Amino acid sequence: MLSGQQLRIAAFSTAVIAFTVTSGAALAQKKYDTGATDTEIKIGNIMPYSGPASAYGVIGKTEQAYFNKINAEGGINGRKINFISYDDGYSPPKAVEQARKLVESDEVLLVFNPLGTPSNSAIQKYMNSKKVPQLFVATGATKWNDPKDFPWTMGWQPSYQSEAHIYAKYLMKEKPDAKIAVLYQNDDFGKDYLKGLKDALGAKASMITAEESYETTEPTIDNHIVKLKSSGADVFISVTTPKFAAQAIKKVAEIEWKPLQIVSNVSASVGGVIKPAGFENSQGILSAAYAKDGADSQWDNDPGMKKFYAFLEKYYADANKLDGSVVYGYGAAQTMVKVIQMCGDNLTRENIMKQAANLKDFTPDTLLPGVKINTSATDFAPIEQLQMMRFKGEKWDLFGDIISGELSN
Repeated sequence: MLSGQQLRIAAFSTAVIAFTVTSGAALAQKKYDTGATDTEIKIGNIMPYSGPASAYGVIGKTEQAYFNKINAEGGINGRKINFISYDDGYSPPKAVEQARKLVESDEVLLVFNPLGTPSNSAIQKYMNSKKVPQLFVATGATKWNDPKDFPWTMGWQPSYQSEAHIYAKYLMKEKPDAKIAVLYQNDDFGKDYLKGLKDALGAKASMITAEESYETTEPTIDNHIVKLKSSGADVFISVTTPKFAAQAIKKVAEIEWKPLQIVSNVSASVGGVIKPAGFENSQGILSAAYAKDGADSQWDNDPGMKKFYAFLEKYYADANKLDGSVVYGYGAAQTMVKVIQMCGDNLTRENIMKQAANLKDFTPDTLLPGVKINTSATDFAPIEQLQMMRFKGEKWDLFGDIISGELSN
Protein backbone atom coordinates (compact mmCIF):
# COMPACT_ATOMS: atom_id res chain seq x y z
CA MET A 1 0.00 0.00 0.00
CA LEU A 2 1.23 3.52 -0.85
CA SER A 3 1.27 6.10 1.93
CA GLY A 4 -0.81 9.26 1.62
CA GLN A 5 2.31 11.28 0.84
CA GLN A 6 3.33 8.82 -1.89
CA LEU A 7 -0.18 8.97 -3.38
CA ARG A 8 -0.02 12.77 -3.43
CA ILE A 9 3.39 12.69 -5.12
CA ALA A 10 2.15 10.15 -7.71
CA ALA A 11 -0.95 12.24 -8.43
CA PHE A 12 1.16 15.38 -8.79
CA SER A 13 3.60 13.59 -11.10
CA THR A 14 0.71 12.33 -13.25
CA ALA A 15 -0.70 15.87 -13.46
CA VAL A 16 2.70 17.27 -14.45
CA ILE A 17 3.08 14.61 -17.15
CA ALA A 18 -0.46 15.27 -18.41
CA PHE A 19 0.13 19.02 -18.46
CA THR A 20 3.41 18.57 -20.29
CA VAL A 21 1.80 16.29 -22.88
CA THR A 22 -1.21 18.52 -23.48
CA SER A 23 0.79 21.75 -23.58
CA GLY A 24 3.30 20.05 -25.84
CA ALA A 25 0.46 19.04 -28.17
CA ALA A 26 -0.85 22.59 -28.13
CA LEU A 27 2.58 23.94 -28.93
CA ALA A 28 3.01 21.36 -31.64
CA GLN A 29 -0.18 22.57 -33.31
CA LYS A 30 1.18 26.08 -33.69
CA LYS A 31 3.03 26.50 -36.97
CA TYR A 32 4.42 29.80 -38.10
CA ASP A 33 6.23 31.12 -41.13
CA THR A 34 8.04 34.45 -41.26
CA GLY A 35 5.57 37.22 -40.40
CA ALA A 36 3.48 35.32 -37.84
CA THR A 37 3.94 34.91 -34.08
CA ASP A 38 1.80 34.25 -31.01
CA THR A 39 0.88 37.93 -30.95
CA GLU A 40 1.19 39.34 -34.47
CA ILE A 41 0.44 38.73 -38.14
CA LYS A 42 2.32 40.96 -40.60
CA ILE A 43 0.33 41.65 -43.77
CA GLY A 44 1.87 43.63 -46.63
CA ASN A 45 0.05 45.75 -49.20
CA ILE A 46 0.86 47.91 -52.23
CA MET A 47 -1.48 50.75 -53.30
CA PRO A 48 -1.36 53.72 -55.68
CA TYR A 49 -1.72 56.42 -53.02
CA SER A 50 -0.25 58.79 -55.61
CA GLY A 51 -0.16 58.95 -59.41
CA PRO A 52 -2.83 58.45 -62.09
CA ALA A 53 -4.79 55.80 -60.15
CA SER A 54 -4.63 57.53 -56.75
CA ALA A 55 -8.44 57.41 -56.47
CA TYR A 56 -7.95 53.77 -55.48
CA GLY A 57 -5.79 54.70 -52.49
CA VAL A 58 -8.92 54.77 -50.36
CA ILE A 59 -9.02 50.96 -50.65
CA GLY A 60 -5.81 50.66 -48.62
CA LYS A 61 -7.10 53.20 -46.07
CA THR A 62 -10.34 51.23 -45.68
CA GLU A 63 -8.43 47.99 -45.19
CA GLN A 64 -6.22 49.61 -42.54
CA ALA A 65 -9.37 50.84 -40.75
CA TYR A 66 -10.96 47.37 -40.93
CA PHE A 67 -7.87 45.72 -39.47
CA ASN A 68 -7.87 48.41 -36.74
CA LYS A 69 -11.42 47.27 -35.93
CA ILE A 70 -10.34 43.62 -35.77
CA ASN A 71 -7.40 44.53 -33.51
CA ALA A 72 -9.62 46.60 -31.22
CA GLU A 73 -11.87 43.56 -30.84
CA GLY A 74 -8.95 41.38 -29.75
CA GLY A 75 -7.41 40.41 -33.08
CA ILE A 76 -7.67 37.00 -34.74
CA ASN A 77 -7.15 34.12 -32.33
CA GLY A 78 -5.40 36.62 -30.05
CA ARG A 79 -3.06 37.92 -32.76
CA LYS A 80 -3.06 41.55 -33.87
CA ILE A 81 -2.70 42.45 -37.55
CA ASN A 82 0.27 44.64 -38.44
CA PHE A 83 -0.77 46.08 -41.82
CA ILE A 84 2.16 47.55 -43.77
CA SER A 85 0.98 49.42 -46.87
CA TYR A 86 3.26 51.16 -49.39
CA ASP A 87 2.64 53.51 -52.31
CA ASP A 88 3.77 52.46 -55.78
CA GLY A 89 2.22 55.38 -57.69
CA TYR A 90 0.70 52.80 -60.11
CA SER A 91 4.23 52.22 -61.41
CA PRO A 92 5.30 48.59 -62.05
CA PRO A 93 9.04 49.21 -61.27
CA LYS A 94 8.04 50.86 -57.99
CA ALA A 95 5.72 47.93 -57.22
CA VAL A 96 8.65 45.53 -57.61
CA GLU A 97 10.71 47.66 -55.23
CA GLN A 98 7.92 47.72 -52.65
CA ALA A 99 7.25 43.96 -52.96
CA ARG A 100 10.92 43.22 -52.27
CA LYS A 101 10.87 45.58 -49.30
CA LEU A 102 7.79 43.90 -47.83
CA VAL A 103 9.13 40.37 -48.29
CA GLU A 104 12.83 40.84 -47.55
CA SER A 105 12.95 43.77 -45.10
CA ASP A 106 9.56 43.84 -43.38
CA GLU A 107 9.30 40.04 -43.58
CA VAL A 108 5.53 39.94 -44.00
CA LEU A 109 3.59 36.67 -43.97
CA LEU A 110 1.82 37.60 -47.21
CA VAL A 111 1.02 40.49 -49.55
CA PHE A 112 -2.71 41.16 -49.59
CA ASN A 113 -4.79 43.00 -52.21
CA PRO A 114 -1.95 44.79 -54.07
CA LEU A 115 -3.66 46.99 -56.65
CA GLY A 116 -3.38 47.22 -60.40
CA THR A 117 -2.92 44.82 -63.29
CA PRO A 118 0.45 46.29 -64.41
CA SER A 119 1.84 46.32 -60.85
CA ASN A 120 0.70 42.77 -60.04
CA SER A 121 2.01 41.50 -63.37
CA ALA A 122 5.40 42.98 -62.48
CA ILE A 123 5.62 41.22 -59.08
CA GLN A 124 3.88 37.91 -59.88
CA LYS A 125 7.00 35.89 -60.78
CA TYR A 126 8.93 37.29 -57.82
CA MET A 127 6.16 36.48 -55.33
CA ASN A 128 5.80 32.95 -56.66
CA SER A 129 9.56 32.32 -56.69
CA LYS A 130 9.64 33.39 -53.02
CA LYS A 131 6.51 31.30 -52.28
CA VAL A 132 4.87 34.28 -50.58
CA PRO A 133 1.09 34.61 -51.07
CA GLN A 134 0.07 37.40 -53.46
CA LEU A 135 -3.45 37.10 -52.20
CA PHE A 136 -6.76 38.58 -53.38
CA VAL A 137 -5.06 40.95 -55.83
CA ALA A 138 -7.06 44.09 -56.57
CA THR A 139 -7.41 43.57 -60.32
CA GLY A 140 -9.71 41.48 -62.46
CA ALA A 141 -7.20 40.21 -65.00
CA THR A 142 -7.85 36.58 -65.97
CA LYS A 143 -4.21 35.62 -65.39
CA TRP A 144 -4.66 35.50 -61.59
CA ASN A 145 -6.71 32.32 -61.97
CA ASP A 146 -3.77 30.07 -62.86
CA PRO A 147 -3.02 27.85 -59.84
CA LYS A 148 -0.97 25.45 -61.96
CA ASP A 149 1.66 27.99 -63.02
CA PHE A 150 1.23 30.58 -60.24
CA PRO A 151 0.02 28.77 -57.09
CA TRP A 152 0.84 31.74 -54.84
CA THR A 153 -1.31 34.32 -56.69
CA MET A 154 -5.10 34.62 -56.38
CA GLY A 155 -7.61 37.27 -57.46
CA TRP A 156 -10.71 38.45 -55.62
CA GLN A 157 -13.07 40.40 -57.88
CA PRO A 158 -14.76 39.08 -61.06
CA SER A 159 -12.44 38.89 -64.05
CA TYR A 160 -12.45 41.69 -66.62
CA GLN A 161 -13.11 39.17 -69.36
CA SER A 162 -16.17 37.78 -67.53
CA GLU A 163 -17.52 41.31 -67.10
CA ALA A 164 -16.86 42.13 -70.76
CA HIS A 165 -18.70 38.95 -71.78
CA ILE A 166 -21.80 40.19 -69.92
CA TYR A 167 -21.77 43.52 -71.81
CA ALA A 168 -21.26 41.76 -75.15
CA LYS A 169 -24.19 39.44 -74.48
CA TYR A 170 -26.34 42.43 -73.50
CA LEU A 171 -25.49 44.36 -76.68
CA MET A 172 -26.05 41.39 -78.99
CA LYS A 173 -29.51 40.97 -77.48
CA GLU A 174 -30.60 44.60 -76.99
CA LYS A 175 -28.70 46.42 -79.76
CA PRO A 176 -27.61 43.83 -82.36
CA ASP A 177 -26.80 46.49 -84.98
CA ALA A 178 -24.60 48.50 -82.63
CA LYS A 179 -21.45 50.24 -83.78
CA ILE A 180 -19.16 49.99 -80.77
CA ALA A 181 -16.32 52.36 -79.90
CA VAL A 182 -13.90 51.24 -77.17
CA LEU A 183 -11.54 53.38 -75.13
CA TYR A 184 -9.10 51.21 -73.20
CA GLN A 185 -6.04 51.60 -71.03
CA ASN A 186 -2.94 50.47 -72.93
CA ASP A 187 -1.85 47.73 -70.52
CA ASP A 188 -2.93 44.28 -69.37
CA PHE A 189 -6.07 45.72 -67.77
CA GLY A 190 -7.37 47.28 -70.99
CA LYS A 191 -6.20 44.50 -73.31
CA ASP A 192 -7.73 41.77 -71.13
CA TYR A 193 -11.06 43.57 -71.25
CA LEU A 194 -10.91 44.13 -75.01
CA LYS A 195 -10.15 40.44 -75.54
CA GLY A 196 -13.20 39.53 -73.44
CA LEU A 197 -15.42 41.75 -75.58
CA LYS A 198 -14.16 40.26 -78.83
CA ASP A 199 -14.34 36.68 -77.56
CA ALA A 200 -17.96 37.08 -76.49
CA LEU A 201 -19.00 38.91 -79.68
CA GLY A 202 -17.41 36.09 -81.65
CA ALA A 203 -18.55 36.27 -85.28
CA LYS A 204 -20.02 39.70 -84.52
CA ALA A 205 -16.71 41.20 -83.37
CA SER A 206 -16.98 43.54 -86.37
CA MET A 207 -19.55 45.43 -84.27
CA ILE A 208 -16.46 47.09 -82.77
CA THR A 209 -15.85 49.83 -85.32
CA ALA A 210 -13.33 51.97 -83.41
CA GLU A 211 -10.66 51.39 -80.77
CA GLU A 212 -8.55 53.96 -78.96
CA SER A 213 -5.95 53.21 -76.32
CA TYR A 214 -4.50 55.72 -73.86
CA GLU A 215 -1.47 55.82 -71.58
CA THR A 216 -1.83 56.47 -67.86
CA THR A 217 0.80 59.22 -68.25
CA GLU A 218 -1.53 61.27 -70.48
CA PRO A 219 -3.03 64.23 -68.61
CA THR A 220 -6.32 63.98 -70.50
CA ILE A 221 -8.07 61.58 -72.88
CA ASP A 222 -10.26 64.27 -74.53
CA ASN A 223 -8.69 63.85 -77.98
CA HIS A 224 -9.42 60.10 -77.92
CA ILE A 225 -13.10 60.78 -77.18
CA VAL A 226 -13.34 63.22 -80.11
CA LYS A 227 -11.80 60.61 -82.45
CA LEU A 228 -14.19 57.90 -81.25
CA LYS A 229 -17.21 60.16 -81.81
CA SER A 230 -16.05 60.83 -85.38
CA SER A 231 -16.22 57.07 -86.07
CA GLY A 232 -20.02 57.27 -86.03
CA ALA A 233 -20.31 54.75 -83.18
CA ASP A 234 -23.55 54.64 -81.20
CA VAL A 235 -22.14 52.60 -78.27
CA PHE A 236 -19.19 53.76 -76.18
CA ILE A 237 -17.43 51.32 -73.85
CA SER A 238 -15.05 52.99 -71.39
CA VAL A 239 -12.39 50.59 -70.10
CA THR A 240 -10.75 53.13 -67.84
CA THR A 241 -9.53 53.79 -64.32
CA PRO A 242 -11.42 56.44 -62.26
CA LYS A 243 -9.57 59.63 -63.29
CA PHE A 244 -9.97 58.86 -67.00
CA ALA A 245 -13.50 57.45 -66.63
CA ALA A 246 -14.67 60.77 -65.16
CA GLN A 247 -12.90 62.69 -67.93
CA ALA A 248 -14.57 60.52 -70.58
CA ILE A 249 -18.08 61.02 -69.20
CA LYS A 250 -17.54 64.79 -69.07
CA LYS A 251 -16.10 65.00 -72.59
CA VAL A 252 -18.86 62.85 -74.15
CA ALA A 253 -21.41 65.30 -72.72
CA GLU A 254 -19.39 68.37 -73.72
CA ILE A 255 -19.17 67.39 -77.41
CA GLU A 256 -22.84 66.32 -77.39
CA TRP A 257 -22.14 62.75 -78.39
CA LYS A 258 -25.07 60.62 -77.30
CA PRO A 259 -24.03 56.96 -77.50
CA LEU A 260 -25.19 54.21 -75.18
CA GLN A 261 -22.37 54.34 -72.61
CA ILE A 262 -20.93 51.39 -70.67
CA VAL A 263 -18.32 51.98 -67.98
CA SER A 264 -16.27 49.15 -66.45
CA ASN A 265 -17.11 48.16 -62.90
CA VAL A 266 -13.75 49.37 -61.56
CA SER A 267 -14.85 52.91 -62.41
CA ALA A 268 -18.53 52.73 -61.47
CA SER A 269 -18.04 54.42 -58.09
CA VAL A 270 -20.67 57.11 -57.51
CA GLY A 271 -18.41 59.12 -55.20
CA GLY A 272 -15.15 58.47 -57.04
CA VAL A 273 -16.27 58.84 -60.67
CA ILE A 274 -19.93 59.65 -61.33
CA LYS A 275 -20.33 62.59 -58.97
CA PRO A 276 -17.06 64.27 -60.11
CA ALA A 277 -18.14 63.74 -63.74
CA GLY A 278 -21.55 65.26 -63.01
CA PHE A 279 -24.81 63.44 -62.31
CA GLU A 280 -26.42 65.28 -65.22
CA ASN A 281 -23.76 63.84 -67.57
CA SER A 282 -24.12 60.30 -66.29
CA GLN A 283 -27.79 59.51 -66.78
CA GLY A 284 -28.42 56.17 -68.49
CA ILE A 285 -24.83 54.89 -68.30
CA LEU A 286 -24.63 51.11 -67.91
CA SER A 287 -22.27 49.00 -65.82
CA ALA A 288 -22.35 45.79 -63.79
CA ALA A 289 -21.97 45.16 -60.07
CA TYR A 290 -21.23 42.39 -57.60
CA ALA A 291 -21.26 44.62 -54.48
CA LYS A 292 -23.90 46.81 -52.89
CA ASP A 293 -23.79 50.53 -53.57
CA GLY A 294 -23.27 52.75 -50.53
CA ALA A 295 -25.13 55.52 -52.39
CA ASP A 296 -28.29 53.44 -52.71
CA SER A 297 -30.91 53.88 -49.98
CA GLN A 298 -32.36 50.43 -50.73
CA TRP A 299 -29.53 49.01 -48.58
CA ASP A 300 -30.12 51.30 -45.59
CA ASN A 301 -31.81 48.50 -43.62
CA ASP A 302 -29.72 45.67 -45.04
CA PRO A 303 -28.03 43.84 -42.11
CA GLY A 304 -24.66 43.65 -43.87
CA MET A 305 -24.64 47.31 -44.87
CA LYS A 306 -25.72 48.33 -41.38
CA LYS A 307 -22.52 46.69 -40.14
CA PHE A 308 -20.58 48.49 -42.88
CA TYR A 309 -22.04 51.90 -41.95
CA ALA A 310 -21.38 51.25 -38.23
CA PHE A 311 -17.78 50.36 -39.08
CA LEU A 312 -17.33 53.62 -41.02
CA GLU A 313 -18.81 55.67 -38.20
CA LYS A 314 -16.44 54.21 -35.60
CA TYR A 315 -13.24 53.45 -37.51
CA TYR A 316 -13.22 55.56 -40.71
CA ALA A 317 -15.45 58.56 -40.06
CA ASP A 318 -14.05 60.71 -42.88
CA ALA A 319 -14.60 58.02 -45.54
CA ASN A 320 -16.97 58.77 -48.41
CA LYS A 321 -19.63 56.05 -48.20
CA LEU A 322 -20.60 56.85 -51.80
CA ASP A 323 -17.18 55.70 -52.99
CA GLY A 324 -17.34 52.14 -54.29
CA SER A 325 -13.67 51.70 -53.41
CA VAL A 326 -14.57 51.93 -49.71
CA VAL A 327 -17.11 49.13 -50.15
CA TYR A 328 -14.49 47.15 -52.08
CA GLY A 329 -11.80 47.52 -49.41
CA TYR A 330 -14.20 46.41 -46.68
CA GLY A 331 -15.26 43.27 -48.56
CA ALA A 332 -11.70 42.29 -49.45
CA ALA A 333 -10.46 42.83 -45.88
CA GLN A 334 -13.35 40.80 -44.51
CA THR A 335 -12.39 37.94 -46.84
CA MET A 336 -8.76 38.14 -45.69
CA VAL A 337 -9.83 37.95 -42.04
CA LYS A 338 -12.01 34.92 -42.81
CA VAL A 339 -9.03 33.08 -44.34
CA ILE A 340 -6.81 33.84 -41.33
CA GLN A 341 -9.54 32.62 -38.99
CA MET A 342 -9.74 29.39 -41.00
CA CYS A 343 -5.97 28.94 -40.57
CA GLY A 344 -6.27 28.70 -36.79
CA ASP A 345 -2.76 28.28 -35.32
CA ASN A 346 -1.24 27.01 -38.57
CA LEU A 347 -0.06 30.33 -39.95
CA THR A 348 2.24 29.07 -42.66
CA ARG A 349 2.20 30.57 -46.12
CA GLU A 350 1.23 27.19 -47.54
CA ASN A 351 -1.79 26.95 -45.24
CA ILE A 352 -2.83 30.53 -46.02
CA MET A 353 -3.12 29.56 -49.71
CA LYS A 354 -4.76 26.23 -48.84
CA GLN A 355 -7.50 27.95 -46.82
CA ALA A 356 -7.90 30.74 -49.39
CA ALA A 357 -8.60 27.99 -51.93
CA ASN A 358 -11.21 26.44 -49.65
CA LEU A 359 -13.82 29.20 -49.31
CA LYS A 360 -17.38 27.88 -49.52
CA ASP A 361 -20.32 30.25 -50.06
CA PHE A 362 -18.62 33.02 -48.09
CA THR A 363 -20.62 36.25 -48.20
CA PRO A 364 -18.94 39.47 -47.06
CA ASP A 365 -21.42 42.05 -45.75
CA THR A 366 -21.13 44.19 -48.88
CA LEU A 367 -21.74 41.68 -51.70
CA LEU A 368 -25.07 41.69 -53.57
CA PRO A 369 -27.62 39.10 -52.38
CA GLY A 370 -26.92 35.88 -54.25
CA VAL A 371 -23.26 36.66 -54.95
CA LYS A 372 -21.04 34.25 -53.01
CA ILE A 373 -17.32 33.57 -52.79
CA ASN A 374 -16.25 30.05 -53.69
CA THR A 375 -12.74 28.81 -54.37
CA SER A 376 -10.98 25.52 -54.95
CA ALA A 377 -7.46 24.32 -55.62
CA THR A 378 -8.25 24.34 -59.34
CA ASP A 379 -10.29 27.58 -59.46
CA PHE A 380 -8.70 30.71 -58.01
CA ALA A 381 -11.53 33.03 -59.14
CA PRO A 382 -13.50 33.81 -55.94
CA ILE A 383 -16.31 35.94 -57.44
CA GLU A 384 -17.78 35.08 -60.83
CA GLN A 385 -21.23 36.73 -60.78
CA LEU A 386 -22.42 40.23 -61.64
CA GLN A 387 -25.68 42.08 -62.22
CA MET A 388 -26.29 44.78 -64.82
CA MET A 389 -27.16 48.28 -63.63
CA ARG A 390 -28.16 51.64 -65.09
CA PHE A 391 -27.38 55.06 -63.60
CA LYS A 392 -30.49 57.08 -62.80
CA GLY A 393 -30.80 60.23 -60.71
CA GLU A 394 -27.96 59.96 -58.21
CA LYS A 395 -27.60 56.18 -57.94
CA TRP A 396 -27.32 52.92 -59.84
CA ASP A 397 -30.49 50.89 -60.49
CA LEU A 398 -29.89 47.15 -60.72
CA PHE A 399 -31.83 45.21 -63.37
CA GLY A 400 -32.03 41.68 -64.69
CA ASP A 401 -30.68 38.59 -62.95
CA ILE A 402 -27.31 37.96 -61.32
CA ILE A 403 -25.40 36.20 -64.07
CA SER A 404 -22.08 34.52 -64.65
CA GLY A 405 -19.76 35.91 -67.29
CA GLU A 406 -18.61 32.48 -68.39
CA LEU A 407 -18.88 31.75 -72.10
CA SER A 408 -20.73 28.57 -73.02
CA ASN A 409 -18.83 26.24 -75.31
